[in-house]
Amino acid sequence: MSDDHTHVREFFGARAADWDSRFPDDGPAYAAAVADLGLRAGDRVLDAGCGTGRALPPLRRAVGPAGAVLGMDLTPAMLQAARRAGRDRDGRLLLADVAALPVRSASLDAVFAAGLIAHLPRPAENLRELARVVRPGGTLALFHPIGRAALAARQGRQITADDLRAEGNLGPLLAGSGWRMTSYVDEDARFLALAVRGRRPAAAAARCREGRT
Repeated sequence: MSDDHTHVREFFGARAADWDSRFPDDGPAYAAAVADLGLRAGDRVLDAGCGTGRALPPLRRAVGPAGAVLGMDLTPAMLQAARRAGRDRDGRLLLADVAALPVRSASLDAVFAAGLIAHLPRPAENLRELARVVRPGGTLALFHPIGRAALAARQGRQITADDLRAEGNLGPLLAGSGWRMTSYVDEDARFLALAVRGRRPAAAAARCREGRT
């Protein structure tokens, strides 16, 4: 296991048991973000870095019984907490790494990712992997139930110029990873960036133009 994976598992594993009780009022923000994702009945959606599965119930309601909901996380303790909360009834839970998703290419309609981007060891590469599993025209939601400034104040730190979630950084990062950002909201009550999957990730398109694929 890489050092990045070890750190993530240690960090979230130590907090999994009381994660939901630490943030008891986030449910409406999750539901609103899922609504903005624009899912339809029968869609197939992945909650990447699902944690304790707080997004799974609204995702299931959005896609209905005919849809498919997957929740994937790197931390076993988080998935155990999701099962204890009964959220495995709303989606299939899998222990998986966002860097190598056990999902067929272009097989999903959307990806929901709450709090994920700050923990990606290789953001451009990892976002390309998310693009790989989503059909052209599918959507991505990068969400956090608190905005950048409010989160920084809570943690007693300053926002730095290299913050990946800053609009000027995130737009180009997504564009280079097979996504086109269509909406960006960063306010105290929430952070939500929406993007649409292009025809293919940028790296693959470049290889094609160069005659390598």
